[in-house]
Amino acid sequence: MGMIGSNLHRAKSIIEAGGLVAVPTETVYGLAADALNIEAVTSVFSAKNRPTFDPLIVHVDTLEAAEKYIEKWPPKALALAEKFWPGPLTLLLPKKEVISDLVTSGMEKVAIRVPDSELTLKLLGLLKRPLVAPSANPFGYVSPTCPQHVDDQLGDKISYILDGGPCEIGLESTIVGFDASDNAVIYRLGGLNIESIQAEIGAVKTKSHSSSNPQAPGMLTSHYSPHVAVKLGNIRKSLDTLHGIKRVGVISFTEPIRELPTDQQVVLAPDGSLKTAAKNLFSALRYMDTININTLLIEEVPDHGLGKAINDRLRRAAAKH
Repeated sequence: MGMIGSNLHRAKSIIEAGGLVAVPTETVYGLAADALNIEAVTSVFSAKNRPTFDPLIVHVDTLEAAEKYIEKWPPKALALAEKFWPGPLTLLLPKKEVISDLVTSGMEKVAIRVPDSELTLKLLGLLKRPLVAPSANPFGYVSPTCPQHVDDQLGDKISYILDGGPCEIGLESTIVGFDASDNAVIYRLGGLNIESIQAEIGAVKTKSHSSSNPQAPGMLTSHYSPHVAVKLGNIRKSLDTLHGIKRVGVISFTEPIRELPTDQQVVLAPDGSLKTAAKNLFSALRYMDTININTLLIEEVPDHGLGKAINDRLRRAAAKH
């Protein structure tokens, strides 16, 4: 099992020695390593069993720090960074040579962001080096939103888990890149909603997922998957087609299913808030892997604001089934 604590100097020493530390962010917990150390970056792929064709996100503590690693800043990228950093926004921009091709899976652009976590920002400030920090979970599984989630899945592969408490947002960052004409393109829906981005820079396009060679982190079609069969749709209609409810789990948006035992279901947002649903989503998926079910029924949430990102994760959780 991993050691959980809040000792920044311990975390710093481990990373400087080429080791791995799980770090908190406002989105999910990341598996951090020195982004400029090829061996350490390789260890991240190995610990997660992540294919090297899936690029990593680089984390820095300020916009000024990000400028050391970026070759070109489209005006809209700078506007978004100034508005939303620190925060759940990742920018996909042309990289300088100091960022290795391993980090970017051979592509000329690097995904970079400033996380909104006091502990991790302090750690970055102490290190004065960028960190790669993909979600601290086995590749393809549900992202961790608290230290115990990390320990349960990767505790034997991580030297230290920096405890920042539960993640405030609970969904990964939104990734925004730019085409040849510097028009904004959303590569991954996430914790920053499209409406907020459009309010700042105008219209944006949305990129579809990829089954191989993704252009940005988190674009694979099948992802965020629990270990049981997932069926997405109308929960009550789905229940009617089953021969019993003994081994059925349910994740609903605002209302419980009265005929189902309470320990077989999770209501994401009894208050009706999409923010609450986002925060609880990954914990709900993980909970369903701890109970004795063979089918998980999930309903989509309203498809606006953070709901678009939540539904994106739900569809990909169900994709391999």
